[in-house]
Amino acid sequence: MSNKFISWVIFVILCFIWGSSFKLMKDSAIALNASQIASLRIFAAGVVFIPFAFFHFSKIPRQKMGTVILSAVFGNLIPAFLFAGAMTKIDGSLGGILNSLTPICVVVIGILFFKDKIKAQKITGVIIGFIGLVLLTISPVLIGEKNISFDNMNYLFLILGATLLYGLNVNMVSHYLKGLNPIHVATVSLAFMTIPAGIILWQQDVTQLDFHKIEVRYAVMASAGLGVLGSAIATALFYILVQKAGGLFASLVTYGIPFIALFWGFLDNEKISVIEIVCLMIILFGVYLANRSEKKKATPADVAS
Repeated sequence: MSNKFISWVIFVILCFIWGSSFKLMKDSAIALNASQIASLRIFAAGVVFIPFAFFHFSKIPRQKMGTVILSAVFGNLIPAFLFAGAMTKIDGSLGGILNSLTPICVVVIGILFFKDKIKAQKITGVIIGFIGLVLLTISPVLIGEKNISFDNMNYLFLILGATLLYGLNVNMVSHYLKGLNPIHVATVSLAFMTIPAGIILWQQDVTQLDFHKIEVRYAVMASAGLGVLGSAIATALFYILVQKAGGLFASLVTYGIPFIALFWGFLDNEKISVIEIVCLMIILFGVYLANRSEKKKATPADVAS
């Protein structure tokens, strides 16, 4: 199988995982606060990877270890708390739009701080995809089928902060960790995160929760599942995708999340409108344009063929 085919398979899997993560986050909020959700998520992800990290630790050069740990802090630990804090307070549609700023943050941070030279075609694709996503989100509002709540707007800055950190992390991984095995990076980096996550869990008195209540057990299971799927497995796949297809294409996964939301809605007998299909086509065209094959060899900042 070609690298391009494998990259697209990973892309779709990540869309499914992260597209479902928002529901798990909402389910967790039934009985847990934001700090409990985030710390349990990262702790569960780290615990799953600890057995592997013992074998992979020695495979990472000592001079790269600081960057590996920093990648987990910027790409997992801090965003987990920012998202958990925001998604329990704001409209999910607005959160989805801001989350999809990640590819734009990758481009801007790459150009400003990493001196990347990104082709106009790729930037155009990112912008077109983002326009399609915004139109998809607001189209139900424009035709009167849905209202978007603008309550607690200050919490939007939490998601904006998370997308900036994602953009920084993608560039760090693309530039400084490109020669390392992505599985080794994922397991070791998240294993280290059990320390801060465990401390916060202890401070949050998670053991004092009333586990006799079914909603508490379900919320804890949802947060743990969020960690295993949305952080552990997804991080490993994401690092593989960055190495195979470049940081920009990997970040475009955020554009695929609406497809998953519509997919679950379709299974739940919700109707998909012509406007939604057109918006999805716009998003797909943007992703295609940003990842279209080039004759010259791609740089880490570009999307590989």
